[in-house]
Amino acid sequence: MSDDHPPGLDPDALRRHLDAQLPGLVRGGLRARLIEGGRSNLTYDVTDGTGRWVVRRPPLGHVLATAHDMAREHRVLTALHPTPVPVPRTLLLCSDESVLGAPFYVMEAVPGTVYRTAGQLAPLGPERTRAVVDGLVDTLVGLHAVDPAAVGLGDFGRPDGFLERQLRRWGKQLDASRSRELPGIDELHDALARDLPPAAAPAVVHGDYRLDNALVDAGDTVAAVLDWEMSTLGDPLTDLGLLAMYSAPAGADSPIATTAGAPGHPTAAEITARYAERSGRDVSRVAWYTAFAYFKLAVILEGIHYRFTLGRTVGAGFDRIGELVPQFIAGGRTTLQEG
Repeated sequence: MSDDHPPGLDPDALRRHLDAQLPGLVRGGLRARLIEGGRSNLTYDVTDGTGRWVVRRPPLGHVLATAHDMAREHRVLTALHPTPVPVPRTLLLCSDESVLGAPFYVMEAVPGTVYRTAGQLAPLGPERTRAVVDGLVDTLVGLHAVDPAAVGLGDFGRPDGFLERQLRRWGKQLDASRSRELPGIDELHDALARDLPPAAAPAVVHGDYRLDNALVDAGDTVAAVLDWEMSTLGDPLTDLGLLAMYSAPAGADSPIATTAGAPGHPTAAEITARYAERSGRDVSRVAWYTAFAYFKLAVILEGIHYRFTLGRTVGAGFDRIGELVPQFIAGGRTTLQEG
C-alpha cells in the first residue's frame, strides 16, 4: 500500500463508484490518506486535487456489523445536518462490500483543527481556549435540544431503561476482558447500580463527546462534531458526565488525550454550570454520570490492555494502557463518594 492507497481504501475503486453514483463530483484521480487518531472506525481524507471529501468505513477485519454500523452513522449525520448542530453534509452511503471490502459512507470535508492535547490547545492562550471549550458545551446543549422525532430519529434508540442497559452492557464488556485482579472495579459497578438517577428527558446522545471529536475553525467556533458511531437516543447527561471526566487533567505521561491542562480551560464544575444554565436541565446528579464515564473508560482501557497481552494490538502506547485502568477506577469511586 502507498501513501495515496492506504489499507482499507482503494482510490480507483472509490472513484469508479463515485462516478457511477455522483457523476461530475470527482474531476481527477483520487488520492487518499488515513486520518490518525481514532481506534475504531477508519477515517480517510480523499482528494482529486481540487475537491476534498472524507470516507468512513469499519476497521479492517471487522466481524460484528452492528458494532461499526455505517448506515447508523450516516443516518444521524443526515438527520442533524439541517439543525443548528454542526455536522458534515453526507453525500453517499454504500452498503455494497465489493467496492471497498466493507460498507462505507462519504461526506464533505469540513475545514478545522482537532485539538487532542493541552499542548496543542495552549498556544491559543487562556481567553481563546475558554471560548473554544465554552462553544463545545453550547454545541452539546444544542444537540440535546433537538427533537428526535422532528428530524426522523424517533426510533433511533430505546430511551426507556437506558442507564440500566448501559451499565449491564459495560459490565459484560468487563467480564469479557478479565485477565487480572482489578481492585475496586466491581465495587464501583455495584455502587453505580445501587443508585441509578431517575430517567432524564431523552435526547440524541453522541456517546463520545469531547473536544478531540470536534473540528474547530479559525474563529474558535466548533465547525463540526465528528465520530457518531456510539450515538443513540438516551440520557443526555451521559454526554455531560463524559465531558466532565475529560475536563479533569490527566497525568503528564498519559496516552489518553485530554486538553484539560491548557491555561484557561474551564473546570468540570464550570462546564457543568454552563450546561445547566443554557439547557435548563437538572444536573444535580452529574457526579453519578461522571463516575459512570470513569467506569466505562476503565472497561475500554482494560479491553485494550487485554488485547495487548494477547498480541492483538499494533502501535505505540499500548504497553502503558494497563497502568491507567486503576487510575480510572479510583477516579470513579472518588467522584461517587464526594458527590
